[in-house]
Amino acid sequence: MRQFVSFALTLLAASTVTSASDAKGDTVSDVVSLTKDTFEDFMKEHDLVLAEFFAPWCGHCKALAPKYEEAATELKSKNIPLVKVDCTAEEELCRDYRIEGYPTLKIFRGPDSVKPYLGARQSEALVSYMVKQSLPAVSTVNPENLEEFKTMDKIVIIGYISSDDKAANETFTSFAESQRDNYLFAATNDPALAKAEDISQPSIVLYKDFDEKKAVYDGELDKDAILGWVKTASTPLVGEIDPETYSEYITASIPLAYIFAETKEEREKLAEEFRPIAEKHRGAINIATIDASIFGPHAGNLNLDPQNFPAFAIQETTRNAKYPYDQSKEINAEDVGQFIEDVLNGKVEPSIKSEPIPETQEGPVTVVVAHSYKELVIDNDKDVLLEFYAPWCGHCKALAPKYEELASLYADVPALASKVTVAKIDATTNDVPDSIQGFPTIKLFPAGSKDSPVEYSGPRSVEDLANFVKEQGTHKVDAFAAGDEKAEEEADATLTVSISSKATSESAAPTESEKADHDEL
Repeated sequence: MRQFVSFALTLLAASTVTSASDAKGDTVSDVVSLTKDTFEDFMKEHDLVLAEFFAPWCGHCKALAPKYEEAATELKSKNIPLVKVDCTAEEELCRDYRIEGYPTLKIFRGPDSVKPYLGARQSEALVSYMVKQSLPAVSTVNPENLEEFKTMDKIVIIGYISSDDKAANETFTSFAESQRDNYLFAATNDPALAKAEDISQPSIVLYKDFDEKKAVYDGELDKDAILGWVKTASTPLVGEIDPETYSEYITASIPLAYIFAETKEEREKLAEEFRPIAEKHRGAINIATIDASIFGPHAGNLNLDPQNFPAFAIQETTRNAKYPYDQSKEINAEDVGQFIEDVLNGKVEPSIKSEPIPETQEGPVTVVVAHSYKELVIDNDKDVLLEFYAPWCGHCKALAPKYEELASLYADVPALASKVTVAKIDATTNDVPDSIQGFPTIKLFPAGSKDSPVEYSGPRSVEDLANFVKEQGTHKVDAFAAGDEKAEEEADATLTVSISSKATSESAAPTESEKADHDEL
C-alpha cells in the first residue's frame, strides 16, 4: 500500500482551508474547548464524546477544523458533543492520553473508557461514525420505523431472522458487534416484514444509496463469509476515489484499479464504459475513477507519469504491488479489460520503484531500498527493526538521532549485530510490500516469522525500542545487558592494561648503579 499517507496528504493539500473560528477569536462554535481543569468533569457528564487533540500551527488540524465544526453542529441535536484540546497549552493532559501526532481523534465514554476514532476526517463520515457509536450494535426495526432506518446512513444492514433461530441471531449479533464502527445494523423477527421485502428468513439485506440500492445475502451464516459479502456489496461497481472513500478501498483486501481523468464528463464516460468489466470481476477487484486535476500527483505513487492523463493503474493493496498501464496507449474498456484479466491471472510483472542499492553502508542504521528489501529484511535469520520514513516528516527527523543511538547498541557489538539489524527505508522513493498508515512507521520482522511483522506503537525512546526488540524478537536480545557486559569488559581490559603498564614501567626502572653507569658529564 504505497502509501496511505502519501495520498492522504495529497488529498489534504487539495482541500486545506482555514475555518472562520481560526481567523476570528469571537466566532461562535459548537466545538467545546476543554482544559485539564474541565476535561474530566465534562467526560463524566456525557455518555459519548469525540475529542480532537490539536496544535494551532498544524496544517492538518486547520484542514479538519471546518469539517469538525460542521459535524459538531449536526451532532449537537443528537446530544453527541465534539470537543477539542490545544496540546500546546495542555501538554500534561495530552501526555496523559499519549498524544504523539496532530490531530488525534479519540472517542470517550467517560474519562477512563477511550478508543481511537478510525473513520475518515470528513464531516459526513464524522457524523455517521458517531451516530453508530451512539446506537446499540443492533437496533430493532418494525413496520413503523423500517423505511426511516433504511436511510439513516449510506450503508444499512438489516437481519431478517425468526426469533426461534437462536444460532442465526447469535451469529448476526456477534457480526454486528465486530463491525459496529463501520456499518449501521438492525434486525427484525417479523415474518410479515420479510415477506414485504420479498425475502425469506433467515436473510441479511444491505441497503445502499447507489447502484442497485439493495443486496440480499441468504448464504451460510458465517461471520467471515458475511464480511466478505458485505465488503463487496457495499462497494460501488465503479466508484469515485476521494478523501472519504480512499481508506475503504485500501483496506478492502482486494486490488484497486484507478481510472485517472481530469474532467467530470470524462470520468463519468469512462465509469459507464467500465461498469460491465467491474460487474464481471466484482469481488476480485475494485474499479474507481479519480479526479486527476486535483489528485494527479498520486499517479506518481503508482509509477505513472503524473502529467499524462487519462491514465490507468492497478494497485494490489495487500502487498503494494503496482501495475501501471502503458500510458502511450488509449484508455478503452476492451484493452484495459484484458490488462485487468492478465494482472488478476498473474501474467503481468509488477512495476517496482527503487533507489539505487548503496555501495556501502554508512553508520549503524542499515539503509534499505526496494531492490535490497528482500535480502536485508526478509531473507535472513536476524530480527530486523525497520523504520518506514519520509524525508520531509518532522517526527522522522526528531527520531533520527535516537534511532542512530539504538542501532549502535547492536552494530557496535559483533555478537548482537549477527542477530539484530536496525534499518530504515525511504517509503516515498521506494515501493514497499507493507501497509504504511503514517510516518514514521516502525515494524519488527522477527527471525523465522518475517511474514508476521509486529508494528511498534509505544514511546519512541531508545530504551523502549530496545525493549520492543527484546520482547518481540526471536533472539530475545537485551541490548542494554549486552552493553553493560561490554562496558565491564572494556573496563577490565583498561584496568589490566593499566596494571600491566605500571608493572612494566616499574620493572624497567633503572637502579642507582645503572643510573651511575649511564650518567653523562
